[in-house]
Amino acid sequence: MPLKVKDIDETQAPLLDHLIELRARLFRCVVALGIAFAFCMWKAKFILGLLVRPLVQAFPPGQGKLIYTKLYEAFFVEVKVAMFAAFFISFPIIANQLWAFVAPGLYAKEKKAFLPFLIATPVLFAGGACLAYFIVMPTAFHWLLGFQGENGGIKQEALPTMDGYLDLVMRFILGFGISFLLPVLMLLLNRAGIVSKEQAVRARRFVIVGIFVVAAVATPPDVASQLMLAVPLVLLFEISLLLMRPEGKMTSLREPEKAPPEPTPQP
Repeated sequence: MPLKVKDIDETQAPLLDHLIELRARLFRCVVALGIAFAFCMWKAKFILGLLVRPLVQAFPPGQGKLIYTKLYEAFFVEVKVAMFAAFFISFPIIANQLWAFVAPGLYAKEKKAFLPFLIATPVLFAGGACLAYFIVMPTAFHWLLGFQGENGGIKQEALPTMDGYLDLVMRFILGFGISFLLPVLMLLLNRAGIVSKEQAVRARRFVIVGIFVVAAVATPPDVASQLMLAVPLVLLFEISLLLMRPEGKMTSLREPEKAPPEPTPQP
């Protein structure tokens, strides 16, 4: 027997009960984030070592280094690294708690529509983050370090700070990860009846221009990094167009599923 998703929860809990449930779920999210932060703070040097690996590979062997110009900078960098990693580790628990709070207020059709997107969101974000870490960051760092050398009799040497480098890495990972969620946004708008396939096709040229503008802002000022973000986003946009429903087949998700008609009793 196939799994049947129940329609909207017909129970009417008082507002105070909803607030108590929300408080309990937020508390669980904070506890999960706190435990993950404590673990990541313990392993902060190991996590930071993973984040600096693309920079180490871009430097000539044995020449890479990070400096800090404030006495407390190294400590707060480790705190930021731990918080950054803790959010990713605890995200499944946080998402589960948010879904458990919101799901009772959704129709069965809405639950079926949102579940695939909940699964696709971390997958697409991880794909964008991996693209940034394994391909874009090494390429960009190698290009940026190419400015070292003599210039007008002055020696130019790259001395990246720990805090500045971490901000750049977070910008890369978050920028690529969030940008790769474009199909989720487009398909959600389509399933909600807000944007049709025909409207998205008509806006294609403006979307592509917007993609290249976002790529120019979210990446360092080198053409290679911008293309490495813009080209996958354009491909994801075109794939989203193939999956979107035409205007004639769009339905509102707020319409509850109709129950099958009861059989007419025989005389």
